[in-house]
Amino acid sequence: MRTRGWPGRTPRWVVALTMLYVAVLVLVGAASHLADLLRDGLHPYDWAPDWLNLYWSSLAVLDSAAALLLLRGRRAGVDLMCLVMVTDLAANWYAAYGIQHVGVSARPGLWRLAAFTLFALATGPFVRARLHTRHERGRGCGGQPRPGAP
Repeated sequence: MRTRGWPGRTPRWVVALTMLYVAVLVLVGAASHLADLLRDGLHPYDWAPDWLNLYWSSLAVLDSAAALLLLRGRRAGVDLMCLVMVTDLAANWYAAYGIQHVGVSARPGLWRLAAFTLFALATGPFVRARLHTRHERGRGCGGQPRPGAP
C-alpha cells in the first residue's frame, strides 16, 4: 500500500536518496554549523576571514532549508542542496589550501565533503526529475496530470 503525499507517488529509490540527502544535510551539515554558531557566534574560526565565517554560519540555515524543501518533495531542495554542497566544498578547499596551506592528509573531512558533493551532483538530477515544483501539486511524476486530478 502506498502512502499519501509525494512519497506515495514517487519511486522508492528517489524517496530513499532524498532521505539520505536530508540525513546528511541535517545530521552533518546543519548540526555542525549550528553547534559552531551556538558555541562561538558568527565568527567561529579566528583564522578565517569574516566573509568565510559568515558563509559557514549561514549554512546552519541553508542546510536546514534544503532539508525542509527535500522533506516536502520539492525540486528546489535538490537545487539548494547542490548549490550549498558546491559552494561549501569550494569554501573548505580555499580554507585548506589557500589560507591554512595544509596537505590532503590533514583534512580528511574535506575528502568526505568532496565525496558527498560528487554523489549529490551525480544523483541529484535524477532525483530532481522525479520530484515536483511548488505548482505541480495536482500533477504526477514528470508533470503529467494525475488520474482524477482537476
